[in-house]
Amino acid sequence: MTTNPSSLVTDAGGEEPAALFTRHDGHVGVVTLNRPRALNAVNARLSVDAGAALEQAQSDPEVRAIVITGAGRAFCAGADLRELAAGNRVDDVEHPERGFAGIAQHWVGKPTIAAVNGFALGGGTEIMLACDLAVIDETAALGLPEVKRGLFAAAGGVIRLQRQIPMRIALEAVLTGEPISAARAYELGLVNRVAPAGTALELALELARAVAANAPLAVQESKRVMHATGSAGSDWEREVWRISNQAVKVVFTSEDGKEGARAFAEKREPRWTGR
Repeated sequence: MTTNPSSLVTDAGGEEPAALFTRHDGHVGVVTLNRPRALNAVNARLSVDAGAALEQAQSDPEVRAIVITGAGRAFCAGADLRELAAGNRVDDVEHPERGFAGIAQHWVGKPTIAAVNGFALGGGTEIMLACDLAVIDETAALGLPEVKRGLFAAAGGVIRLQRQIPMRIALEAVLTGEPISAARAYELGLVNRVAPAGTALELALELARAVAANAPLAVQESKRVMHATGSAGSDWEREVWRISNQAVKVVFTSEDGKEGARAFAEKREPRWTGR
């Protein structure tokens, strides 16, 4: 069930927005890349709208998990090469800190889940790599083919892929530019689920609901600590425990922390407030 749909229009002509934000099942936000006729290739308008939609999901107090997907038969075909060939920019000039598609460098505290519903080579793969979790359609493929066009995966691909799969496998993917099937991506741990054809969004929403059922503050602090300590050389370093202890002070003294214990003792479902 979808509730409270809202959209972002950035052009004066009333043209359909290049990205949409909707709220599903109360606590799941969905950001949909919305240039289906262009396979959701990224132009400046999509970068602006997608970045704004992601920010809207982050600021909505009812949203606890965010799904990112594409309209039509593609997830995202990467940068719009026609725009680049014409000498046009494809980024959001007002928010360069958000990166490619308004997403690749756009940190949000809530968990993000990529629903890779179709074509996702190049920039589409880089958007997926920027998400915390990923579901992929069994017919889709991932890959960074930029070297085949004299380029390189500059929207996070060469940075993130090596952090998510073994270095030699990542190097092979980047240096050959060859695609990675959905089954192989699951085998490597690049994605969390492989969905039957046509059901990637449905399965991603199911995963998002499982996340959203938990205490929002505890989930967000868990995400923050994992990202902040992920590059540490050892789990014995003082800094990683300092970061963890910061989260302990926030979560264990929260209203939700107390509610979780009460609900358990009273044998009922907890009522989270995010405080």
